Amino acid sequence: MASTGLPFEGFGLTWRSLRHRLAPGRESSCLHASHLWQRLTGTPSTVLLSGSKYCLDACLEPALEDALLQARSSVNHRSVPHRVPLGLLLLSRQHVTVEQLTSALDSQRAAGYGRIGEWLLTFGYVSKEQIIAALARQWSCPVLRDNSWTPRPERIPPLPPTLLERSLMVPVGYAPASAALHLAFGDSIDHNLLYAIERMTGCHTEPCFALPESIQFRLRILIEQQTKNEVVFECETQVPESARIVRSYCARVSACEVRIAAAGLYTWVRLFRRRGPCLDLLFRCSSSSDTPQPPIPKVPSAFADENFGG
Repeated sequence: MASTGLPFEGFGLTWRSLRHRLAPGRESSCLHASHLWQRLTGTPSTVLLSGSKYCLDACLEPALEDALLQARSSVNHRSVPHRVPLGLLLLSRQHVTVEQLTSALDSQRAAGYGRIGEWLLTFGYVSKEQIIAALARQWSCPVLRDNSWTPRPERIPPLPPTLLERSLMVPVGYAPASAALHLAFGDSIDHNLLYAIERMTGCHTEPCFALPESIQFRLRILIEQQTKNEVVFECETQVPESARIVRSYCARVSACEVRIAAAGLYTWVRLFRRRGPCLDLLFRCSSSSDTPQPPIPKVPSAFADENFGG
């Protein structure tokens, strides 16, 4: 179990989970699920969370606190550098010269902000298509041609528009037979977000790259056509308060299952209703890496490897 540094936290989480999850002689069952009134009325009031059923009135909220703590402790805003630097890829493909790359790196260091791909674009040393091709090679992903796809919301599992916009990502296809969900990125691939999407949808994700302008255009179309079923809490909330909010929404929409995952700057909570579409709740998490940086003039979007060139 992940630890957030609090003393005896691991034991506390385990005990709270067991106290609200286990009944004598019965595993993973709610202590209140077998009340006589529920048996007489036949109205279920339990919610499935992490494979176990919890009573909505008494047991769900402490279990939600545990799940939210675990999700927030697993957030990783920076990935370990392991890819070939973008500048070296462009140099190896003869898209830039040594002098051009050196000039862009010197400007980047002098300014103290920006990424190498942005500076190369600013000086006109490379095209957007060359940057995208290099990014795809860097991440070992295909490139989606600009005119080869159109978003079709009715065939794609719904995803929160806020996460799509934040990650400059758009779903471009879904294969029901293999449960493969294809997602196009315009900057860098967030594998933590891909894992969260797989957890929420049950799909297998397949990333690719496309021009940022194409993604933004199709993302606007997708959001206009898609029914909005998300609630975003931009103000940071403490775990107990978030748990109370989730429990309240569970009662309001008659949720039958709750799934929780870390999704970049947010904790993503998906409520599956007994009838109707699912509802997504996004809770903003604190992050020192979310400090905005001054943009480079005349560059429409961010490219390149953040670890290359300082």
